[in-house]
Amino acid sequence: MNIEPRTDWTLKQGVPIGPQLYRILRERIVSADLPPGSRISESEVARTYSLSRQPVREAFIKLAEDGLVEVRPQRGTLVRKISPDAVMDARFVREAIEADIVKLVAENVDEGLVRTLQDQIARQRALPDSEAEAFLALDERFHRTLADAAGKSYAWKVIEDVKLQMDRVRYLSALHFSKRELVIQHSAIADAIIRRDPEGAAQAMRTHLRKILTDLPTIAATRPDFFETAERGR
Repeated sequence: MNIEPRTDWTLKQGVPIGPQLYRILRERIVSADLPPGSRISESEVARTYSLSRQPVREAFIKLAEDGLVEVRPQRGTLVRKISPDAVMDARFVREAIEADIVKLVAENVDEGLVRTLQDQIARQRALPDSEAEAFLALDERFHRTLADAAGKSYAWKVIEDVKLQMDRVRYLSALHFSKRELVIQHSAIADAIIRRDPEGAAQAMRTHLRKILTDLPTIAATRPDFFETAERGR
């Protein structure tokens, strides 16, 4: 398949190559630019990015640890299909952490954070549905802002490590559904924080993160070729 990268997925000079390549390939898989089930090879990636095969091999190993690719010795590497079970496990972990994060934030909110959240919600609301990728970046910033405000940067690192399969579904969801409901949910979280209502903020976050429970079956039915067959229900 053609794996030519777009401009923002090219390597930058003066920055360590290995981490860059890993990040780029991870983003391309999450966004389905490298779709589930596609075959990629060390030699082709190395040629595309004008690299030796060593950093490519190291990136593939990390992607395999993330559950994003399956390395088959002598047979090549496949982008793994999305595991519904892994998505649900990630949602469970993320909900548990982020519900507690917003409770902490609501207990000690300051005016600077209020302005930041209001500005972020306004930016989300202003984006048209066609700009799915830009909206997902704003969504990510919103959640990270809350983790930083709670002083839980390590907790956010844990979330980042477990939510990759969830992010793959979020990307497909952004392509298939209106962002209006997500903005309303973000507003509910922000409003509860501004009211200094910890329990209300936690419940709003739980409602928001459970949206994937209804989105996932619809997306899996629309793109069954992207998904593994679920082995256990939720």
